[in-house]
Amino acid sequence: MSPKQARGADTVERVLDAALALHASQGHGGLTMSALIAKTGISSGSIYHHFGSLDGLCAALYARCMAALLDEIITGLEGAGTARGGVEALVHAYLGFTRDQRAAAYFIHASSYAGFLPAHRHRVAEAKQPRMARINAWLRRHVQSGEVLALPEPLTEMLVIGPVAET
Repeated sequence: MSPKQARGADTVERVLDAALALHASQGHGGLTMSALIAKTGISSGSIYHHFGSLDGLCAALYARCMAALLDEIITGLEGAGTARGGVEALVHAYLGFTRDQRAAAYFIHASSYAGFLPAHRHRVAEAKQPRMARINAWLRRHVQSGEVLALPEPLTEMLVIGPVAET
């Protein structure tokens, strides 16, 4: 990665971290361009360059938080040998994530009502799709053995992530 690309990636992470902190401390209404600029010292032009808009930034943050949640779930599932063990691991991973990464979990669930998600569904799907494919692959093995009932993949996604966040 070139120095310029590394600076850009660092800027993106700094802005996302600041946005998550603002949301955690002040709610969605506190996540404004002015607050981000004040917290990060990064110009509005740079923020718009990387995210396109405040909604684009929120979508990127949602995708990052969702990816972190799904990665925790995948780690738990792939470490489980049985269907029952996988379900227990999924629940423990989900609850552990909400305990350990409270701000990210709150952002996911608070964003379920946000207007930015439909316009940025492709960005969110890009983060979720490969992870949900791994979760569905794990489930498919247990469906084939008869341990787990086959469900449509969109319903599985709602059950894994939580109906409030996904419906």
